Amino acid sequence: MSISMIGIDHNRAPVDIRALFAFTRKNAGEAMEKLKESAGIHGCIILSTCNRLELWASVEDGQEVSLYDCLCRLKGIHESSYKEFFVSREDQEAVEHLLYLTSGLKSQIVGEDQILTQVKDALSLAREHFTTDSVLEVLFRMAVTAGKRIKTEVPFSHGNPSVIHQAIQFLEKQGYSMNGKVCMVIGNGEMGKVAAQTLRESGGDVTVTVRQYRSGVVNIPLGCKRIDYGDRMEYLPQCDIVVSATASPNFTLREELFEDIELNKTIILIDLAVPRDIEPEVGRMEGVTLYDMDSFRTEACSVELSENLEAAGAIVREQMDEFYQWLDGRDVIPRIQEIKEEAVHDLNLRIAKILKNTPMEDTDRDKLVQAVDTAAGKVVNKLIFGLRDSLNQEAFLECVAGLEKIYEE
Repeated sequence: MSISMIGIDHNRAPVDIRALFAFTRKNAGEAMEKLKESAGIHGCIILSTCNRLELWASVEDGQEVSLYDCLCRLKGIHESSYKEFFVSREDQEAVEHLLYLTSGLKSQIVGEDQILTQVKDALSLAREHFTTDSVLEVLFRMAVTAGKRIKTEVPFSHGNPSVIHQAIQFLEKQGYSMNGKVCMVIGNGEMGKVAAQTLRESGGDVTVTVRQYRSGVVNIPLGCKRIDYGDRMEYLPQCDIVVSATASPNFTLREELFEDIELNKTIILIDLAVPRDIEPEVGRMEGVTLYDMDSFRTEACSVELSENLEAAGAIVREQMDEFYQWLDGRDVIPRIQEIKEEAVHDLNLRIAKILKNTPMEDTDRDKLVQAVDTAAGKVVNKLIFGLRDSLNQEAFLECVAGLEKIYEE
């Protein structure tokens, strides 16, 4: 069994290329079910976020599977040139990548913890569609564990960062104060709520759009107002900042929608969606400044951040060791079972004559043989698993191989 993944992210491709391979929650579930039916694939998980798309699979040893070709079939894409934007990883490289990723160490904003929730959600979705297997299940759970430990134990100085936090910091460095600014957030999903709450905490006067067709109680962040999504263009001229963060496959703001409105002041538009929420042509209009997900990258790495990264890396390496101990143990358990059966059989052959000549009822003799079998099996297990706990992994596997040779025919 091998672990394989293919991925595209904000470092390798612009937002428009990433959008071609993005999945909604519903589409991801359907795609995983189709992928699981492919020859050689035992389990699969799709991780689709604003910054990345990753396809994970546990693959039968010796089976040739092109995850890029699988992904293109799922998306109905026939253009091979996109392959240059993807990276493929297998086994240890893939495991290490997932652990670093889930810990926020490969995010556009280092240390952000939204990816931790996104990895958990990806695993949960795969469970719902019965597409994960024991290897991916344990790997993703351990990645989440590493992420939680780093979140708790490593004090990244920027607290609970997100792209909207970075956007606000970016604007403030240019002398743009959020205090008192009229803000509208289009979208009341997870990212929209984070954006609204962050703008509110930064001093903005925030209004959130809500769609009328939604049933039940719709919650918006404390201190924010609401308007119907259909009224967004009527309210827009009053705004200083508009943030759009929806999962809609269509533009929430199109160039044609601005034809009937008059902007009396400059306005900042921030598009936090993949695929895009705001038509790029809107950004060319007079008085409009448009930012997207790729606008807020930072390259500098402070001394404090470097120290935090080193501490986080130590946790990742520790979790990697634990995963491979589980994986190696999973593979060796059938071998240990065979050694135990051979050892018990060997003991039975050696004491058969003694038991045969021991005066007792046949039923008592059968019970004694069963008791000896059970005791012998426990002794063998104690010896072998005792070696496992006291030796390093390489030495333990050598011992197992040596015991196997003893009973080779």
